Amino acid sequence: MGDEHRRRLGEFGERLAVQHLESKGYRIVERSFRTREGEVDIIACIGDVLAFVEVKCRRGKAMGSAVESLTPAKQRRLVALAEAYPSDSQGLPDGRRIDLIAVDLAPDGRLLSLQHIEGAVWAE
Repeated sequence: MGDEHRRRLGEFGERLAVQHLESKGYRIVERSFRTREGEVDIIACIGDVLAFVEVKCRRGKAMGSAVESLTPAKQRRLVALAEAYPSDSQGLPDGRRIDLIAVDLAPDGRLLSLQHIEGAVWAE
């Protein structure tokens, strides 16, 4: 899979994730937030929680499911990003959580499943 195809697949997965979050009442705060620790796909808030949402999108089963693709190293980076994100000056909630939205597509591009796993990653 080429870089351009991978980028388009990721963008498609993120659009589906945003639609899902908004339909559940989340307010999108930022997309593709980058720091030296890395990048988080979506930052959204609902109630008293600021959710850092990693989106994993897989087409076909050759590389495993989307849920299986959240490596321990990526989990550590997400924890560091959530801890580094400034929320006090923006009137955002103090509670923080790292979620995973796993999007699995059939080889022909049909949506097979979208799983939203709240609290998928936690600090040790």
